[in-house]
Amino acid sequence: MVDFPIVDTHVHLWDPARIRYPWIEGIPQLNKPFLPEDFSRHCGSVEVEKIVFLQCDCVPEAHLQEAHWIASLAESDRRISGIVPWAPLEEGEAARGSLDALKEIALVRGVRRLIQSEDVTFCIRPDFVAGVKLLAEYDFSFDLCIYHRHLANTIRLVERCPEVRFILDHIGKPDIKNGLKAPWREELKLLSEFPNVTCKVSGLVTEADHNDWHREDLKPYIDHVTACFGFDRMVFGGDWPVATLACEYPLWVETLSWALEGCSQEDLRKVFRQNGIEFYRLG
Repeated sequence: MVDFPIVDTHVHLWDPARIRYPWIEGIPQLNKPFLPEDFSRHCGSVEVEKIVFLQCDCVPEAHLQEAHWIASLAESDRRISGIVPWAPLEEGEAARGSLDALKEIALVRGVRRLIQSEDVTFCIRPDFVAGVKLLAEYDFSFDLCIYHRHLANTIRLVERCPEVRFILDHIGKPDIKNGLKAPWREELKLLSEFPNVTCKVSGLVTEADHNDWHREDLKPYIDHVTACFGFDRMVFGGDWPVATLACEYPLWVETLSWALEGCSQEDLRKVFRQNGIEFYRLG
């Protein structure tokens, strides 16, 4: 277990009474408020010093409302150090209006437009690529949230946007439950060859069997991420509260610590702390 304050680069907060999130409406465990005080309780003995809020796939028309709400929460909870909201990047140049509005929110560090819910050609459509390219002008990064079937075209997207800083959420969501490794393994290696891509080690438990996963199931995937990206381009993410479908927060921290056992304290601090601060410019 880590014995220093960590930085969590992937935390969700929501209140369905305030903003609508259609995807949680059929999931009773998640269809309720998850607020900073709930996060504190779920952290248990784990000390989290800073968090990055990731957009929660609310109804699109509320994306600015969501970002402003999180910014207001940050006024009373100083752990909230960065915000990664949604933006309609598929609109290409027309997305500038949303990006201009987001730039006015001081804590916004990047953008996430979910790719996982789209077909595999979505991320290489010309208008979407044009929208992603705009992020470099705003000094915004882009969170790549995909399923493993999107990886091949994600590589093509990254290749076309060399000036954008990318971070791959949830290691590309391989099918851990069924032990799938190919072609995820080979495609992740290709993606890692782009120096502007970082990998977020998060969400693994929700891609495993929620009710019967073992840490040994996850280790080969973590080992491969480490071999591809190295300790300088890996960051920790808790994916709270989605990950509570499969495990409690301290157990995920403990599992990743176990999987990285044998690495130096310096490298452990990079993954659980320093790399997240540097990538999202948390200060």
